Amino acid sequence: MSGFALGLDYGSDSVRALLVDVATGEELASHLVNYPRWAKGLYCDPSKDQYRQHPLDYIESLVEVVNGLWDRVPPGTSEKVIGLSFDTTGSTPVAINSQGTPLSLTDEFSENPNAMFVLWKDHTAIEEAKEITSAATCNDVNYLSHMGGIYSSEWYWAKALHIFRQDDTVKQATHTWIEHCDWMTALMCGKTHPDNLLLGRCATGHKLMWNESWGGFPPNAFFTDIDPLLDGVVDKLNPATQTSDSVAGHLTEEWSKKLGLPAGIVVGYGAFDCHMGAVAANVRPGVLTKVMGTSTCDITVASTQALGETCVKGICGQVDGSVIPGMIGLEAGQSAFGDLYAWFKNVLLWPTKELLPELATNSDELIEKLEALTLIKLSNAASALPLKANDVTALDWVNGRRTPDADQGVSMAISGIKMGTDAAHLFKSIVEATAFGSRAITERFRNEGVPIESVVVIGGISKKSDYVMQTCADVWNCPIDVLESEQSCALGAAIMAAVAAGAYDSVSSAQKVMASPVCKQYLPNQQRVAIYDQLFQKYQTLGAYVSEGKS
Repeated sequence: MSGFALGLDYGSDSVRALLVDVATGEELASHLVNYPRWAKGLYCDPSKDQYRQHPLDYIESLVEVVNGLWDRVPPGTSEKVIGLSFDTTGSTPVAINSQGTPLSLTDEFSENPNAMFVLWKDHTAIEEAKEITSAATCNDVNYLSHMGGIYSSEWYWAKALHIFRQDDTVKQATHTWIEHCDWMTALMCGKTHPDNLLLGRCATGHKLMWNESWGGFPPNAFFTDIDPLLDGVVDKLNPATQTSDSVAGHLTEEWSKKLGLPAGIVVGYGAFDCHMGAVAANVRPGVLTKVMGTSTCDITVASTQALGETCVKGICGQVDGSVIPGMIGLEAGQSAFGDLYAWFKNVLLWPTKELLPELATNSDELIEKLEALTLIKLSNAASALPLKANDVTALDWVNGRRTPDADQGVSMAISGIKMGTDAAHLFKSIVEATAFGSRAITERFRNEGVPIESVVVIGGISKKSDYVMQTCADVWNCPIDVLESEQSCALGAAIMAAVAAGAYDSVSSAQKVMASPVCKQYLPNQQRVAIYDQLFQKYQTLGAYVSEGKS
């Protein structure tokens, strides 16, 4: 089948559209649009770990990004699109009313942060997550057995319960909750009414406790025992979840006109960004796909025969078909990666941003240049420093710890600072901390019997910083392949759209043509590996100290 597939990738800051030729895998064009309200910091309060996004950001940006795509391709290209699919951040749920409308799209709740999508990085629900973990652990059936054993404040049920406890007006107006990836799909198909909602396997399995072994979701009684405020929410969710290669519906006339696409084309089931990115990276057993962005998400797959009865402890779930149909998808990740570098940059530039406007008329231009150059200069200086076993050591937990063993209440720490420690030394320790955090994940997989032999990385950091990538190769002591595609998550969504539209009979056959090649490889420097082994032990010791102090 000839034609084009459209992948739509919703990240933390922006949405990206990618158009791919299904017959050749050629990426014809891409376009990016930032969310306007998010860019202004609306509805967010970082001091409270509160991060919310208005659905109008998603809707308006979708119209703009898709129509902007048509300006980059020959006339008539849009008429050849055969299917589209979404990937989004997650868990990023929103409360909907009995008609399936997000509450923040109604007049009463249009400016209420509790009625917005609760972004993945919102950590306001730490206490609720603890209660859910305790309830599952003490239950006859441990509904977290396939989710690493620990529920996270980043996930659906904890966020829903926290909002209900904080805001009775939202509670009274809520019919149920839905993940961003599932809502976007439903919106395109005209299936947003709760009676028509179709849910993807990815979000439900990794964040909502769905699992085939107990027939779908946990029963309502499990949730009401935690708090009666959750009564009835689960009963309004469709347990018949589907993998992302399946047809969720067809594009409505309304959205056809808004997006300049043919009405009736296939819309595939949505999934999380990292899972779609792994599809674009040809994920396979023994290979960890790591999406490096503001945070990281680590994905690998295993056959049911190889995994057996193993339930890997401390990860973000293992779900049949969440990545590749017929295989178990395993997810882990770090709550901060690029965010940690950005935090350090902002700390360093704070005096400049405060004082420069008083000293220079072109301060905005100068600050923009400084922001662009700061991390580059720090990387160059840090890479020139000698590597020693007594170097400054840092933790990467500036936004809590996602895996292994979720705990969003822990904090970052730095040890070994002396008078001779400068910005380059601190930045070096921060880069190493992110690499150590990732190594802790791979070691958990290996210790639980899931082999990790090499790593494929996706995302801006993998293309922008040789220093970061080489440090990771040395710390992980394994080869790292960098994916060529600039929009790997959107590419994975386009691959799934192509399969759903019938261009291929399986995901694997589509990957042979459409998946991204590797553009660069990093190999570990064995002279540095042994020293990093020692520094990693210091990282673990510091982590244990911080965790014990917190408790």
